[in-house]
Amino acid sequence: MADFTHFNKEGRAKMVDVSDKPETARTAIAQSSITVNQEIYEKISSNSMKKGDVLAVAQTAGIMASKKTWDIIPMCHPLPLKGVDISFSWEAKEEEYDLIITASVKTKGNTGVEMEALTAASVCALTVYDMCKAVDKGMVIGPTFLIEKTGGKNGDFKRN
Repeated sequence: MADFTHFNKEGRAKMVDVSDKPETARTAIAQSSITVNQEIYEKISSNSMKKGDVLAVAQTAGIMASKKTWDIIPMCHPLPLKGVDISFSWEAKEEEYDLIITASVKTKGNTGVEMEALTAASVCALTVYDMCKAVDKGMVIGPTFLIEKTGGKNGDFKRN
């Protein structure tokens, strides 16, 4: 069990001690998506969904979620985030549309922000689903993945 940082000597889960790690600038960019039908695409695009501005609410939810990641992912540390940005773009497919959600998170600290970026992107997609489910419950969320991260002892990562 010694090779696993999230286990103690008894093999039980623990929160990793990062107090001796140096503070460095850290960034992470994650992406998720939600596939919607044409009616939902048109309602979101024209801001005519009955529940309100879907993308504004989703963006706010994603930012809030990134700040609370430590509250919902058991081994995450509470982090002082320095910046969170969420952007949206559309990709048209046959009779469907993918809303691409990109979440960028920054901090200066002693642990990374990958989980915060992934959480932000995921919660954005979930919020879009929640706000549009009255129109169609057949929406599909995902995939969700890390695009890149910088900082930390493991170095940078960039998805090909």
